[in-house]
Amino acid sequence: MTWNSAGVLRRCVEAARSAVERVVVVDNASGDASVEVARGVAGVEVIENRANRGFAAAVNQGFAALEDCEAVLVLNPDAEVVGGVEALVEELAGRPGVGVAAGALVDEAGVPQSGFSVRRFPSAAVLAFELLGLNRLWPGNPVNRRYRCLDFDYTEAADVEQPAGAFLLVRREAWMRVGGFDEGFHPLWFEDVDFLKRMRDAGYGTRYLPGARARHVGADSIGQLEWGARQLYWCGSLLRYTVRHFRLPEVVVVAGAVVLGSMPRAVTGMIRRRSIQPLGVYGQVVRLTLGCLRTGRSQSGGAPVEARCADDVRSRM
Repeated sequence: MTWNSAGVLRRCVEAARSAVERVVVVDNASGDASVEVARGVAGVEVIENRANRGFAAAVNQGFAALEDCEAVLVLNPDAEVVGGVEALVEELAGRPGVGVAAGALVDEAGVPQSGFSVRRFPSAAVLAFELLGLNRLWPGNPVNRRYRCLDFDYTEAADVEQPAGAFLLVRREAWMRVGGFDEGFHPLWFEDVDFLKRMRDAGYGTRYLPGARARHVGADSIGQLEWGARQLYWCGSLLRYTVRHFRLPEVVVVAGAVVLGSMPRAVTGMIRRRSIQPLGVYGQVVRLTLGCLRTGRSQSGGAPVEARCADDVRSRM
């Protein structure tokens, strides 16, 4: 799955070509040479989308194209497989109850990206701490340490909750049972967290194996998004996840944290960017959040809240 990733894509595709039987690159209407780079690697299949359909939709397209494969390796374009994919395959083959097997994302020096490679599912408290900037000001707080698994031993195999979506081997049966990735998380953020949470709720486990590794640059495509769009996309996806997986009181907590956190972010953004643009951006964030909060208060919880809030998010983005 790629969008404007020509600078990193060749290394990713060539490494994947050596690690798996078939490689399918789904390009989300890149404006650079991503398609040409992918086609330049022998044996690679390329799907060209005319519009940016988002990460989740691209993953689903890849699964559809690889319909004869019992498991599919989901790989970000800025992730280069170092080795160990066969261990992931063996893990799924030997453990029918495991839906996803993942390895470590490492930096150029081979050091695991602690705090990112493996995490727990976010709680309302975690998201509130993120939104209010507490995790940035006090990264060692107990809520953040637990969420980011800062005491995780990357040398040992383990059951985990949320390995990063940049490097996952997914069992097709599990993907089909939960309905694939939710394409409403557009264009990105929280789609992998939501997928893994739905898999866990369906009874599938997720395993981490230290022998599987991928060198990860990080934020290659995200960094090309316009600043204001990044704020709206991230907040919209966060709210979609919140209304799907949290109870109504927790939705209220997260929505309140979005509103409170937007005030200092807007002021800081105006100072840093020397522009009033952040005021307008965070004004939109607050409006879409209040819309979700009003919907949540008027319903008893569950699917109606999710559907109405998600519609409000999409209408403002």
